[in-house]
Amino acid sequence: MFKVRPDFEQLQASRPDFRRDAEVTFSKPPNPAWKDGDGANDGGESLKKNHVEIDPNEEGRPVASNYKLLISGMVPRPIALISSKSQDGKTTNLAPFSYSQVINHDPPLFVVGFVGSLEKAKDTLKNLNETGECVINIISEHFVEAANATAINAPYGVSEWETSGLTQAPTSVVKPARVKESILSIEAKLVETKEFESRSTPGKKSSVLAIVEGVRFWAREDAIDEDKSLIDLKVLKPISRLGGISYGRTTDAIEIPRPQF
Repeated sequence: MFKVRPDFEQLQASRPDFRRDAEVTFSKPPNPAWKDGDGANDGGESLKKNHVEIDPNEEGRPVASNYKLLISGMVPRPIALISSKSQDGKTTNLAPFSYSQVINHDPPLFVVGFVGSLEKAKDTLKNLNETGECVINIISEHFVEAANATAINAPYGVSEWETSGLTQAPTSVVKPARVKESILSIEAKLVETKEFESRSTPGKKSSVLAIVEGVRFWAREDAIDEDKSLIDLKVLKPISRLGGISYGRTTDAIEIPRPQF
């Protein structure tokens, strides 16, 4: 069912093995002595470079060019591995979305972007719009291959849970299951959706934005602190989305205190 191009298999085989024991480390910022007004830390090198102006809606520019530019430039992006259930309860769905982000904490709000329209909604959006429920599962290194497998273009009614081999765990407020392997899962309820019209094909609905509210958090015991307010990055080891078919790891971090006026 899951096929990989022969040339990519060859390329993959030439790369070094994945370092499972790679630790999350903290290094100094590029310029620890930075002070007010210092600007960029590259000694002015970036000011010597020129920019190319791009009109996303210019005549003859393919929509795919905007897609490729944005997913390769707006990186890294968090991935919401969303589990949902059909209105009749017979169909379960699991799919990853990198057009996603947390936007507020009181109430806990998240946005997810879907390509397409409500009228011709694909599995996850169809389920979310009809039931008003889903679970957002955060992807970590230890199940990245399984999470990637849920992106398969399976027909409606085929469960990606089976394709991925991931484990369904019980939830408290919503009906869809959460991913047991996920270190952080968020039960969520739909707040509202908004459709957007295509610029390249006027009159055609091209995307849907969904706002959901987190109503329950599930954090693995070894990743949450005593106050239940902080997830340990060294345990979470989150996977982010980059351009093309690339994913990113978070293994090196820096800390910079916020300024006080």
